Amino acid sequence: MKPVTLITGASSGIGAELARVFAAHGHELVITARREASLTALADEIAASGRPRPTVIVADLAARDATAKIAAELSARGLEPQHVVNNAGYGLAGNAATLDRADQLAMVDLNMRALTELSVAFVDSLVRHRGGILNLASVAAFLPGPGMAVYYATKAYVVSFSEALAAELAPRGVRVTALCPGPVATGFQERAGLRPGGVGERSLLALSARRVAEIGYAGFMRGKRVVIAGAANRFAVFAMRFVPHAVLLPLSQWGRRRVASEKPQSAL
Repeated sequence: MKPVTLITGASSGIGAELARVFAAHGHELVITARREASLTALADEIAASGRPRPTVIVADLAARDATAKIAAELSARGLEPQHVVNNAGYGLAGNAATLDRADQLAMVDLNMRALTELSVAFVDSLVRHRGGILNLASVAAFLPGPGMAVYYATKAYVVSFSEALAAELAPRGVRVTALCPGPVATGFQERAGLRPGGVGERSLLALSARRVAEIGYAGFMRGKRVVIAGAANRFAVFAMRFVPHAVLLPLSQWGRRRVASEKPQSAL
């Protein structure tokens, strides 16, 4: 079986940039998302750069059989993961009590359940190829997030789960990394019900999707458990350790309201 890097949510944003970075470093890719046209365009672009053309698997990770479908397609093509990059996920802006309950539970399902399932589904092949798992989290994981409470909580889960899984799999030669970017201009804002380009993306915390992907790849290959993208974000997360939640909560809520009052808007 040929080893490959499986990247979810690769049709745009950080996922697409991670695909470009992994391909540039010689990894053969399998890219998956719901949008076939975007995946095909990315595969064509990578092939045109002289790299092996990524295998495209169209899948909706919100479906309960998505991981089984991906595994079956990989097996049929004689492929197995050396690395799994769990990038797929989204956020919703608004108060938890007023946002649509089904939409919020679907976000929990994708950001947590699907990521967990994909993280553990291919461990045997990751061990064989001494590979790893790169999970996309966020600096949102390190503080409470009034106005995006459920999204922030899902990212806290990703960091906690990734660190614990890293400890469990390290004796078997498998690395696990949680990548934590701050504000990035991607399709995330539109999906969350926000407008891109606002205060968050103009702050010192903001980085391009490409830069986040490069930082994430480098940290993953070094075997870091948590990679916080950007010096300003690293300082902010470090400082949060010394601030009680009684202080962080109103600060976080004020920041979210400031973003919400701007046009255009942004999110972490």
